[in-house]
Amino acid sequence: MKKILIIVVVILIGIQFIPVDRTNPAVISDIGAPEKISNILRTSCYDCHSNETAWTWYAYVAPVSFLVADDVKEGRKHMNFSEWNKYDDKKKAKYLDEIIEVIEEGEMPLTSYTFIHPNAKLDAYRIKMIKDWINPGKTLEESLRNE
Repeated sequence: MKKILIIVVVILIGIQFIPVDRTNPAVISDIGAPEKISNILRTSCYDCHSNETAWTWYAYVAPVSFLVADDVKEGRKHMNFSEWNKYDDKKKAKYLDEIIEVIEEGEMPLTSYTFIHPNAKLDAYRIKMIKDWINPGKTLEESLRNE
């Protein structure tokens, strides 16, 4: 039992030296949401879906660091608010529709994220604010226009 414990400790110490990408590339553009919507998105979405990730202390402790870095990598790959102007209007409209879908279904933000960041959890009021802002019945330009 003592040997197993020593092996586990050695492995845990050893994996701390495995490099993990925790970079924040330059912000090219932003979604340009009104301030109240932007605040919600920054609190609930930007750590994984932007180049403005707040790398908290646990993002530096393996094996959790591997999971956090992977979530950020995948989130940015799927949709990145910091590169919003790279998307054409069709892609932007698709992402706006997806935002409504995933927040209504409770798929985003991830439960593992809201467990550690309870203020990121979207309540019915914040979901309605986002939906009213996106409002799929409006044109893309109307949806993206600041208040």
